[in-house]
Amino acid sequence: MRLSIFVWLAGLLVLNLLFALIWPPLYWLLVLTVPLLVLALYDSFQSDHAILRNYPVIGRARWFIERLRPYIQQYIIESDTGGAPISRMFRSIVYQRAKNSRDTVPFGTQVDTYEEGYEWIGHSLSAMQVEEMDEDPRVTIGGPHCTQPYKASILNISAMSFGSLSKNAIMALNKGAKKGGFSHNTGEGGLTPYHLEHGGDLVWQIGTGYFGCRTSDGGFDTELFKEKSRKPTVKMIEIKLSQGAKPGHGGILPAYKNTPEIAEIRGVKAGVQVDSPARHKAFSTPLELMSFIKTLRELSDGKPIGIKLALGRKSEFIAICKAMKVTGITPDFITVDGGEGGTGAAPLEYTNSIGFPLREALAFVDDCLMGFELREDIKLIASGKIITAFQLVKTLSLGADLCNSARGMMLALGCVQSLSCNTNRCPTGVATQDPKLARGLVVEDKYERVYQFHKKTIHALMDILSSTGHKSVESLNRTHIFRRVDHFSVKRYDEIFPLIAKGSLLGNDMPDSYRLHVEEASEDSFMPASLLADVEDKTKAVS
Repeated sequence: MRLSIFVWLAGLLVLNLLFALIWPPLYWLLVLTVPLLVLALYDSFQSDHAILRNYPVIGRARWFIERLRPYIQQYIIESDTGGAPISRMFRSIVYQRAKNSRDTVPFGTQVDTYEEGYEWIGHSLSAMQVEEMDEDPRVTIGGPHCTQPYKASILNISAMSFGSLSKNAIMALNKGAKKGGFSHNTGEGGLTPYHLEHGGDLVWQIGTGYFGCRTSDGGFDTELFKEKSRKPTVKMIEIKLSQGAKPGHGGILPAYKNTPEIAEIRGVKAGVQVDSPARHKAFSTPLELMSFIKTLRELSDGKPIGIKLALGRKSEFIAICKAMKVTGITPDFITVDGGEGGTGAAPLEYTNSIGFPLREALAFVDDCLMGFELREDIKLIASGKIITAFQLVKTLSLGADLCNSARGMMLALGCVQSLSCNTNRCPTGVATQDPKLARGLVVEDKYERVYQFHKKTIHALMDILSSTGHKSVESLNRTHIFRRVDHFSVKRYDEIFPLIAKGSLLGNDMPDSYRLHVEEASEDSFMPASLLADVEDKTKAVS
């Protein structure tokens, strides 16, 4: 095959010369054939790619087609119910609501209602008019030790840092949050001028890198935190223990996104990849975590303090609950991030196979708080692929008090799911630090779309509630959602995720499914007792 390519190109070159002698204008064809012959020679003798070595020039068509494949898949082949991680059907509803255009669908559902996993909520003969509903439902966040509680919207912007997103994206999100009266989580990249410029409500996330309140050696800076946490637009502080996309790993800021501006904001060196530590330096046990929560609440002058986690070992969360009971200190909110959480850059295995998915994690956390008699003082925020009003309904029914959305808000900004977040080549200017691409995202246009998406999704949520006879989101519970578990069986959420009695984890009469985890958990260590004992035995054996 390699020889035939050379024969063909050489023959073409000879023919070009002969025809050019007859008609001189044909000399321009040599501009094509000579480079192809040189390229064929190069491909034939290079040693990095076997296909090019065996099929010079022609083998390059494979690379070209591979580059086109995602666009062909999305724009030509993909069905309305297909597409990952967000289907075209859900992407379309975000675009329609963000642009305040028609968001109805014709001719019935395209979803197979008899497929395993199909879910729905039952309507009621006591349905109400949506005009009777509260058009802007709120949840007050702040436990007994909080002196500045915050009234939060049911739907808010999930954690996305400046660095992961462009400055224009951050400003558009925050200005949309300001107009709509919902909160904007900063992500672990810290407070930036772009978060503060438009005055939208902020949840300042404190990650393991302590960006924005970081000492020179990477520790927690008390004075910096005190100064920034008392800014009027900072409404709550969230301690990130782990996230759904990279649980137990720490955030990743690729070198090409770590500009001098971002490096200065974060207190790191520019132009290098920044990997956040896997765990915090400020605390190492559940008891110390409670102490850290108390410290942040005092430094922030009584603002709500919460924790964010993706559920890993069940005993570790139970250990946190035990520490709450021992100390009497509780976070004001807990954000539960599902293992399906999104991110700009994560190893494949972490994205696909680590951490509990949102439903299982949320139900477990809700039940644990109830079992330890802690639920009344703590609000639950859920995050994990929440796009539509029905996904809000499902999540609230399962135990959440309110929800965060990251990818929904990105789509509202104009994200086209090009899956290039980790390349710095986002074509819509959302997830890039390339100023030429970022300038394509016009803040004055996109903030309105963020506002409209939030407004119309909340309206759709209240419309669903009115059809089911519920007067408020507080009345939703696990008895209201149905799931087809196979072709012949349907179960309610309370059958799939059985509720446990209040205080049932404080005594010996606890559900058997919790017993091992409760016995392994200790407020003195995040690590389960069995593993801790094993580590101690090995340490003694070595010494």
